Amino acid sequence: MDITLDRQKSNEALIKIKLKEGDYQPQVSQKIKEYSKKAQIKGFRPGKVPFGLIKKMYGKSIMVDEINRMLSSSINNYIKEQDLKILGDPLPNLEKSQAIDWDHQKDFEFEYNIGLVDDFKYDLEKRKVTEFSIKLEPNAVEEEVETIRKNYGERVDVEVSEANDILHGDLVEGSLDIENTVALPISQIEKKQQKKFLGKKAGDSIKFDISKAITDEAYRARLLGKSDQELEGVKIPEIELKVNEIKRIEPAELNQEFYDKLFGEGNIKSEQEFKEKIETYLKNTFNQDTENYLDHSIRKELVNATKMELPEEFLKRWLLATNEGKVNEEDIDQEFQGYAEEMKWNLILNRVAEDHEVNVENQEVVDRAKQMIAAQFAQSGLGDQMNEQLDAFADNYLKGNEGQNYLQVFNQVRSDKILKLIKEKIKIVKKEVNLEQFKKEVNK
Repeated sequence: MDITLDRQKSNEALIKIKLKEGDYQPQVSQKIKEYSKKAQIKGFRPGKVPFGLIKKMYGKSIMVDEINRMLSSSINNYIKEQDLKILGDPLPNLEKSQAIDWDHQKDFEFEYNIGLVDDFKYDLEKRKVTEFSIKLEPNAVEEEVETIRKNYGERVDVEVSEANDILHGDLVEGSLDIENTVALPISQIEKKQQKKFLGKKAGDSIKFDISKAITDEAYRARLLGKSDQELEGVKIPEIELKVNEIKRIEPAELNQEFYDKLFGEGNIKSEQEFKEKIETYLKNTFNQDTENYLDHSIRKELVNATKMELPEEFLKRWLLATNEGKVNEEDIDQEFQGYAEEMKWNLILNRVAEDHEVNVENQEVVDRAKQMIAAQFAQSGLGDQMNEQLDAFADNYLKGNEGQNYLQVFNQVRSDKILKLIKEKIKIVKKEVNLEQFKKEVNK
């Protein structure tokens, strides 16, 4: 067997394999002998089927299987021996393979395209990102309390509509065959258009331009009972809402029954404790949001600043081959940019881990699994009573799913350790903003 590497670019190469009859024939003959001992063919006793008959009947398929096995093993070993950093999997030259005459050829040549990791450099110390912290506005807790009270409030009938009411009725438009029963919160209507919907009673009709009143196209389509495709390019005439009833949400009262419903019996015993709980929740939420955004910013900064050439055409062919029937070339072209960024980020993480000898111990994986399971118990209200069984639960979880659960937790721990190291090296500028400013930054 002769294996050679033909580097066509810095990030693409061709593995060529030449097989002579002597490379594979001994293994093929051995397989035929083994098969003849097991084969059950009419007219022959078990284990007494002649070698020549088995070769005639199954020799070609056995040869093809054995050669494919040898190719797979040889390519994998060659990649390891040559320490080739490949992307994706080797892709066989199908044109060359299909031209093989399995009935008459004795010697064979195979070619496999491989994508390689292009050499790249990164510099953590020169990179800079902003870490935001969200300051809690004086009225933030009160606003959150009111939102929660409304979410758990009761809908009651009212006679005359006000700004926060919900109009129940029928949307009607004859030329487009629209007649759909809806519940339309006035707060969802554009502010400049809301005046038409105030002061209305059951039995009233409201004619309005829904394109101006509802600017969210998907929501507008749901109200009209049509699909986005049905409304594409269609100018919707003035539509009529026939009001059947008006509902108003009466916020839930702040009492012990309400606190128990939200946090469990006896855990919150006063309005002050309730508001302190909400304040803690908001701060934790803000901290999680800003931490996630910091991780996103670091990833974006490093990916954009690290010059790296991916074998794009090879990767597109590989994605098409490995997802055969699930995606087409157009799908891959549309999604490739995101896939390429993900691949670059993983390559950077791996290089950082290699350069700084980031390792993960088994106990770290076990501890993370126990943390995850404990958090799930806490959410379900079991909490402390399950702590003694955490070791057993974690062990069962990590052994499950044929080892995939362990691998998933391992990768999470590893990624977190690498990211922690990056945060220690990279320059982070802290900046305090309010919630609206943070949202604007995120939406840039």
